[in-house]
Amino acid sequence: MPPPSAAKTLPELALKLASSGPVKTLPTPRLIRVLFNGQFIASTTSALFVWEHPYYPQYYLPAAALLNSPTKPKDFSATQGEPIKDSSGTTIAHTYTLAVGTRSTSACFIFTDNLSGPAKELKGLAKIDFSAADRWFEEAAPISVHPKDPFKRVDTLPSRRRIQVFVHDVKVADTTASVHLFETGLPCRFYMPLTDVELGVLRRSETRTQCPYKGEAEYYSVDVGKGEGGVARDVVWFYERPTLECAKIEGLVCFYNEKVKIKVDDEWLEQPKTPFS
Repeated sequence: MPPPSAAKTLPELALKLASSGPVKTLPTPRLIRVLFNGQFIASTTSALFVWEHPYYPQYYLPAAALLNSPTKPKDFSATQGEPIKDSSGTTIAHTYTLAVGTRSTSACFIFTDNLSGPAKELKGLAKIDFSAADRWFEEAAPISVHPKDPFKRVDTLPSRRRIQVFVHDVKVADTTASVHLFETGLPCRFYMPLTDVELGVLRRSETRTQCPYKGEAEYYSVDVGKGEGGVARDVVWFYERPTLECAKIEGLVCFYNEKVKIKVDDEWLEQPKTPFS
């Protein structure tokens, strides 16, 4: 799910950051490497976590790690393109086309060395669109979906509390054997056995999403038998092959707190407001 504040193009992103600055930044000593067309085109221990929006960070690299790396492939090229200028006509960045062999991407820009104002901490840094590369690595570990937020943690705890779920005022799940997943900044998620969901209400969905903390999620819609108005689409998800850190939720199903009614023991939970509401 793209963040609501995401810029549509890289030049728009550069201009947004130059005028407003990033939400926050954090240096990291991790070895960050970028794989493109089977070759590492950048490698650095001086990357910067940059929160372009509040939800999760991206990695920005020193331009030298991309343009002057002693380990870059022989057939690698980085060609400077059009300047990105602010409303006063000042050049704040340049687009770049990166190529290895016959494959290329223009999903890159580099801020100028004299960048000032709210984004001055980004001067001389390169932004490569995460999806443009084959893979990104932290040390020897591949990064999935996007870099993990170093200020966020995910905990999974088994629970015997009674969890009841209602869709359109019809009870569709009731369990006393759940796994509670606590993810910083989001409501607690209640994962439960499929056998504790009412038979016949789930409809398999084609929707798939990915999470760097948990893996690839698959979805169900819920049909409580009231016609089209009784179908709640994609309100249940599950992970057949979760990441090792979230192995406890394998095969369990979870309902969107934001879109259903949940009762924990004898207390109704408020429907939270999140980016997924």
